[in-house]
This record gives sequence, C-alpha cells and structure tokens, in this order.
Amino acid sequence: MPGPGLKDATAIVGIGQTPFARRLPEDERTLACRAVLAALDDAGMAPGEVDALASYTMEETDEVELAKALGLGDLTFFSKAGYGGGGSCATVAHLATAIAAGQATVGVAWRSRKRGSGPRPWTGATAQLPTPAQWTRPFGLLRPVDEIAVLARRYMHEYGATRDHLFNVALACRNRANQNPAAIMYDRPLTREMYMTSRWISEPLCLYDNCLETDGALACVVVSRERARDCRHRPVLVHAAAQGLPAQHHGMVNYWNDDPLSGPSWAAARHLWKHADLTPADVDVAQIYDAFTPLVPLSLEGYGFCGRGEGGAFTEGGALETGGRLPLNTAGGGLSEAYVHGFNLITEGVRQLRGTSTAQVPGAAACLVTAGECVPTSALLLTN
Repeated sequence: MPGPGLKDATAIVGIGQTPFARRLPEDERTLACRAVLAALDDAGMAPGEVDALASYTMEETDEVELAKALGLGDLTFFSKAGYGGGGSCATVAHLATAIAAGQATVGVAWRSRKRGSGPRPWTGATAQLPTPAQWTRPFGLLRPVDEIAVLARRYMHEYGATRDHLFNVALACRNRANQNPAAIMYDRPLTREMYMTSRWISEPLCLYDNCLETDGALACVVVSRERARDCRHRPVLVHAAAQGLPAQHHGMVNYWNDDPLSGPSWAAARHLWKHADLTPADVDVAQIYDAFTPLVPLSLEGYGFCGRGEGGAFTEGGALETGGRLPLNTAGGGLSEAYVHGFNLITEGVRQLRGTSTAQVPGAAACLVTAGECVPTSALLLTN
C-alpha cells in the first residue's frame, strides 16, 4: 500500500450521492450512475475524462456496465477492495496510488447498495460454511451484530466500558444527523431513555447500537494535486492512506486470537501514521466507521486517540460532539445518516475540509476517515 511517494500527491476534487432511503425505486446500476455523474459535475469534469475506477468486491455494478452507461474513456486502471465496510477508504487509496504512479489521471471510486430494500446476505441457508463460520454459526452467531456483540461483551468485561459509553457514540451520530437534511434520521432525535429502553438486537447491543439499512449510492473523483488546481472546489489532499490485515486475523470473530480486541485498525494505524506528517493530536475531526457502536471505541484506541481500554471513557463529557475533543461522524455516520458500507464517511470528510458540512468544525484542516474495524480495513488521512 501507499508509502511516502503518495503523500499529498493526489486530491479528492468531486463528491456526489443519491438520496438515501429505506427503499428507492432505482436499481443499483442506476444509482451508481447518478452518484458518479454528480461527483463528476461537482468536480467540473466530463465522463470521457475518467480513466480509472475503484469500488468494492461486493459491488454489483461492474466496470463494464458503468463505463458503457456513462460514456467513460479508455480505462487504464480498475480495482476492487474486499471485506465489505473495510474496503471504503481502500478504493480511494487504490486510485491515489495509480494516479501517483502514472497509471491513470482521473479516477472515480463509488459504492451503490440496495441494502434497505434488498436481501440480507446472512439470511439464506448455507449447506457448507467457510472457516471460521463453521465454528460460530452453529452456535447462533448468524449475523454481524451477533459476532460483534461477543467482542463488545469481552470489551465491557475487561475494561469496564458501559452501555452509557455506547450511547455516547449513538447520540453523537444522531445529533449530527439531526443537523443534516440528507440523513435518514434528520427529524428523529435520540434520548437516553429511548436508547436504554429499546429492544435488544443481540445483547449487549440494542436497536440503536446498529447501523441503518439503506438504499443509496455515493462517489468521489480523485486526480493529481497539480490537476486539482483547475477543478471547481478547493482540493482535499490525500495526505496518507493505509490498509490493515493483522497476522492471524479472523474477520468479525477474532475470538481465539491471543488478543481479540486488537483488531485491524491497529495494523492500519501503524502504517498510516508512519507515512504522515501528522499525529492523532493533529486531527480536527474524524469519520470513524460505525456499523456498530462498539467499533468506535475500539477504533479510537487503534488509531491512537487514547490508550488501550480507554475508548469507552474517551466518549464521556461530550468528547465526540461538536466542540468536543474529537467531533465524530459529522453527517450522522452509518448509525444515523445512511449505511452504504462507509462511503458516506469519505464524502463527509471532504465536506468538512471544504468547510461545507452541515455540522462544520471551525477551521478543520485534518480529517481521519476509517473503514470497518474487526474486518480487514483501510483508512485515509485527508488535509486541506
């Protein structure tokens, strides 16, 4: 993955998205096309200028369909990042690396999903299960929330984290969504009583510890730093990028490792900070992957904002709110804006550094964006 040669060599110059909803009438390809066209328009670029694409291995719309539908030029680079939500930042990192290496000039990363109205991948019966699922699903760990619930219980037991700490995460995301008209939960405030009395989904995780199920698509445009000067908006530089897959990792169910609570974010963070001129103390705002609330304190520790076991306590005193120590997921995140495999965290990071967020952090100059913790992951450090 990217090393010193990537630093500030490329920039995100366009972002686009469709509306978010529980059910949208368009198919995933149509949504993808609309998001990409919106991102190109935002950058002031034509489809024929695009020569690189990057998305997720789980993306249903492939490069051929997108290129034909939009009238893209000859593609000289295309890639896909694996592991669901762990791949979001990697899509931008792949494009940045290709552009910095001269393999492409204009890259588009995107994600389109119909998760709100579509099937859940874990609901179907499976005759043959891959490792490690053959050791977990027969005992009732059928869904991602079940798998993360076990890690959450371990974390609470070892370090004294509480449901109030998880509520702090959910509340910060909801409060920011209440400022964002594009968010699913824009007009639905959250209170502690609502949180504490909501139904269990998988103990100790309740309804509000889980991300939304959303239809929608997002995209962004990446070009060289030099070319970015000619685009419509202030460039947002890709200062550093990383992927992380630690030794002996088992996605989502890291239970039999020596240290199950030291996940992929630790591996990604080591590489990210090694190739950055900044430290965690220099980050003004963070967009941290929040498919489930416990992933946030685990990521806060992994990326160095606090010590081991201190992620829960870090959330106290409004630390994640606007004006706090680390304003978090300022459009609402996966918990309250939309869940599109974390791509909305990238676009919100861009808005923060442009100064156009609905919950703008004054003077924001550095934003950390992370992909999923507990799966092979990726991260971006964006600056302006």
